[in-house]
Amino acid sequence: MIVYLIRRFINYAILSMIATVMAYVLACLALDPKARYLGRNPRPSDEAINHILNRLGTNPDDPILSRTMHWFTQIIFHGNFGQEYNYTSVSHDMFVRSGVSLQLLLLGSFLGAFFGVALGVWGAVRQYKASDQIVTYSSYLVLATPVFVLGVLLMIVATNFNNAVGHQVIQFTGQYTPGLNGTWNILQDRVSHLFLPTLALSMFGAAEYSRYQRNAMLDVLSADYIRTARSKGRTRGAAMVRHGVRVALIPMSTYFAYSFGTLIAGSTFLEKVFSWHGMGEFALDSIIKNDINATAASIFYVSVLVLISSTLAEVLYAALDPRVRI
Repeated sequence: MIVYLIRRFINYAILSMIATVMAYVLACLALDPKARYLGRNPRPSDEAINHILNRLGTNPDDPILSRTMHWFTQIIFHGNFGQEYNYTSVSHDMFVRSGVSLQLLLLGSFLGAFFGVALGVWGAVRQYKASDQIVTYSSYLVLATPVFVLGVLLMIVATNFNNAVGHQVIQFTGQYTPGLNGTWNILQDRVSHLFLPTLALSMFGAAEYSRYQRNAMLDVLSADYIRTARSKGRTRGAAMVRHGVRVALIPMSTYFAYSFGTLIAGSTFLEKVFSWHGMGEFALDSIIKNDINATAASIFYVSVLVLISSTLAEVLYAALDPRVRI
């Protein structure tokens, strides 16, 4: 296992660097950092603009190859992703903002996967019954709704709920309320702010996973090993949980790795809706402001998360299927 993880780490480090370099090159081709200054009043001189962009290492007048090599060597030898348009450190902002984003992303993806699998199994066991129809139509309704629209709808519901009870029970603007004292008050405030964005992301994940898990579970319900387990004296529920669900989870583990990128995109828009200052907001703002360094760093963050999810999926696959060894 240790040798496998080390080998994976080396491979994924190389893939992450390749993805980041390609993202930097594409950002250089697509973004125009000079546009940030051309619309100002008074407009800076061309010499002042070139001086600023040279300091940032993003002057489009310089060859892309030389800029890319300088930026890449700074990452390799110093772990430095450069500076943003306002001269703050990209690496520092990534470290701070990634912690904010991971709170939402990890909790939302875990809850979404858990409830998605449970609803998928429930729907397969009760195929075509009322409960299965309700779960099916609800899942399609959530999947057809953009995640940021889902977040806004939840904010409206939370506002009506707060008005009904006469107290701000559910907070949904920002990550926390500044100025609070006391461990219990701070904990309650954090949970209140985390509730709605986590609910929106987990609903989206659960709707997606439940459809896939239901189909996978239907494939194994009539399998021979289920009938064999029943003939050996196991109850229907025990046979399905021990043999059916475990087998049905095998393709689900692979699907999780491929769908994790969708959850990252969903969390990006939810951060903007709920005013969370995480990596999603960082990525969108960097593109809007034509910030090449920050845009490439955002791609690096996403690529690392996707590759980590791929590794976890492979480990889970091996844990579920005894024929697989890693």
